[in-house]
Amino acid sequence: MDGRADALIVEQVLAGDVDAFATLVARYRDSCARYAMHMLGNREDADEALQDAFVRAYRSLGRCEDPERFGAWLFRILVNRCRTAGARRARRSKTFLADDEALLTASENHPAEQWAWREEIDRALAELRPEQREAFLLKYVEGMGYEEMAELTGVGVSALKMRVMRACDRLRVLLKEVRSA
Repeated sequence: MDGRADALIVEQVLAGDVDAFATLVARYRDSCARYAMHMLGNREDADEALQDAFVRAYRSLGRCEDPERFGAWLFRILVNRCRTAGARRARRSKTFLADDEALLTASENHPAEQWAWREEIDRALAELRPEQREAFLLKYVEGMGYEEMAELTGVGVSALKMRVMRACDRLRVLLKEVRSA
């Protein structure tokens, strides 16, 4: 991976080195794709949101106020694209199908049990309100702190803590029902 700082790469892109943007894409693609996949639930919507986020970032790169924090700025764009895509999809249907290998490897059960449990987790995540799912994924899948989450989402820290707490409570109830069934 290219060791150049984000700010230097942004500067090069703004100076006309269009190919330098590929370094930023390579640097952030995996984490952004994982988040989009969790938020939107299917690869097609996630890929579309991800592509749209990168295109928007490229087009508005001159407005990135702190190029050293390009990743956080890009993530904010992605969060907004996922919200838009999620709202659009919610108007069409209410399904959620995740494709995350991490959920499969979380258990050492038989593969069939792993798939069944993963499907239940996907269903439970789908039952969360979008803002709770977003906060839960940022906190526990992306590993962000509340301050960073607040910066990305524009939501206050206390509200985010409440959303994460409510998401955890709801997931406990939903998954307990599955385990006891």
